[in-house]
Amino acid sequence: MCAHVLVAEDDAMQAELIRRSLLAEGHTATVVHDGSAALDAVRRERPDLVVLDLMLPVVDGFGVCRVLRRDDDIPVLMLTARAAEDDVLLGLELGADDYMTKPYSPRELMARIRTVLRRSGRAGGERREDPVVRAAGIAVDPQRHEVRCDGAAVECTPAEFQILLALAGEPERVFTRRQLLQCTRGFDRSSTERAVDVHIMNLRRKIEADPRRPVRLLTVYGVGYKLSGGRA
Repeated sequence: MCAHVLVAEDDAMQAELIRRSLLAEGHTATVVHDGSAALDAVRRERPDLVVLDLMLPVVDGFGVCRVLRRDDDIPVLMLTARAAEDDVLLGLELGADDYMTKPYSPRELMARIRTVLRRSGRAGGERREDPVVRAAGIAVDPQRHEVRCDGAAVECTPAEFQILLALAGEPERVFTRRQLLQCTRGFDRSSTERAVDVHIMNLRRKIEADPRRPVRLLTVYGVGYKLSGGRA
């Protein structure tokens, strides 16, 4: 059951937790932090499900849901700290498929997502039979644990694979070393943030024509790394 999920959440830590949980389930994810960006991402990427925080800036979650229900049938799981009955009812009346209040268990959220996807027929459904994440000429297959660069197979360690999966899942997003380190937890528990630099160096040897002058896996000085190139 693999799907592409749009996470619209203005709390960066919550959004990252949801994103990592989705990747661990074999899904792909795009994260945005305001309602306008959420609507743009829906039009651009056609996700299978939207996890939608109600308290978004620019356009709130209710407004996003209104537009989605007017223009589309993408399933929506609302996520918010607002537990008042009127808010729950309004969200459901606007067409939300499910509703969770904070604080929540990531395991319960993933279970709810599986249920909504299954109920909607989009659980690895007719539009997204291919779970492969593609960006910048790189294809990362989380089911087969395979990587291809310009069509050629690339051998990666488990930690390298998880870093590349995160980067390819959100091309042009800058990840800090700490965020990338979190992707490797469970594979290399003794790693430090500086170990990420070694993983990046090794990945560049595998996916760059000239590792000394990378054009895909770029350093953003003082911040971290990003994969440059749009989603294929």
